[in-house]
Amino acid sequence: MATVNGIPKEAPPAYTNNGPDWEVPLGEGRKPSRFRIRAGAIGGPTFTDSFNGILSPHRRYFGRSRRTFLIIIGVIFLLILALIIGLAVGLSHKSQHKNLPLPTGSKTYTGDLTYYGTGMGACGVVSSDDDPIVAISHYVFDAVQVGSNPNSNPLCGRKIRAQRNDNGAMKSVDLTVVDRCTGCQPNDLDVSPGMFAKLANPDLGRVSVTWVWL
Repeated sequence: MATVNGIPKEAPPAYTNNGPDWEVPLGEGRKPSRFRIRAGAIGGPTFTDSFNGILSPHRRYFGRSRRTFLIIIGVIFLLILALIIGLAVGLSHKSQHKNLPLPTGSKTYTGDLTYYGTGMGACGVVSSDDDPIVAISHYVFDAVQVGSNPNSNPLCGRKIRAQRNDNGAMKSVDLTVVDRCTGCQPNDLDVSPGMFAKLANPDLGRVSVTWVWL
């Protein structure tokens, strides 16, 4: 044992971390510190601890286990999300249809008039170049399509009256919808070559036309 001026000096107490609390030993001339280190104090609660604090795994919610309760909440959330998406899509389609030239009244529309090589149309009708037929825009055709068979489209067989002022002479033809025009804007009409010739010089290829559903 060490001595100081002949007086035995006790060794400083050893320290361990076996207990929940321990202090750093003091050396000679050092003042006691108020800083104490608690075992396990480093690091905060985990996400699991926080979640368990909110929804205890040992409790029952509306008579069901936490796992079943969370599954029900998830299913309800997905159903609400699907409903919101469905409503948004429905409103978007409704807004688009509102601006399309559908046969819902006697409104007159103005668009481009073109002609195409006839044959078998989307309505399942075979036409010739002199038949009074018309292909309407795919926007209009598809807006009312029911099912996957275009032959059953409600607009197939509908009548359209197209008119234009050709150098001071008002010309008019009545046409039957037999086809779908993929290159047409909503108000455009694509007719047989014979019908185009009745309204304008075929060499022009594209002219303005006004039309109405009959």
